[in-house]
Amino acid sequence: MFATQNNISELALELGLAMSEMKSRLRQKIQTKINEYDPDLSFELIEILGVLSRNDGINQQEISNKISKDKSSVTYLINNLVKRGLVERIEYTNDRRNKQIFLTVKGKEIVEIVYPWALELYEKAANTISEAEIQKALFLVKKMTMNLE
Repeated sequence: MFATQNNISELALELGLAMSEMKSRLRQKIQTKINEYDPDLSFELIEILGVLSRNDGINQQEISNKISKDKSSVTYLINNLVKRGLVERIEYTNDRRNKQIFLTVKGKEIVEIVYPWALELYEKAANTISEAEIQKALFLVKKMTMNLE
């Protein structure tokens, strides 16, 4: 039994490393494309814009959770996006300390330009993989993540 459990642990480790490598390569390729468009935009800024394009109006803590970054880093990034006019903070009506983050028109325009580049790269990454295989892998990774809770 120990050998089997050890093998599972090694495979899980290898899977984690492979996912990290894939994210790193995607990040590099997306950043290269972003630099051609606007050298002052970073992958992290685009990542937040992408989260907001799917969840407009969430708060900073929710953004932090979705991109797996600490809240202070996200605060810095959002301040940067506010200065650029890409997002705005709006106070909750019942709690002025908590703010919702919304894309501005300018932020939405950037998402519309950059999002297809990211989709193109993910399509390339998934080129020879079936939808069922991707769904199974997604389920597996989410299950492994839940096991760590």
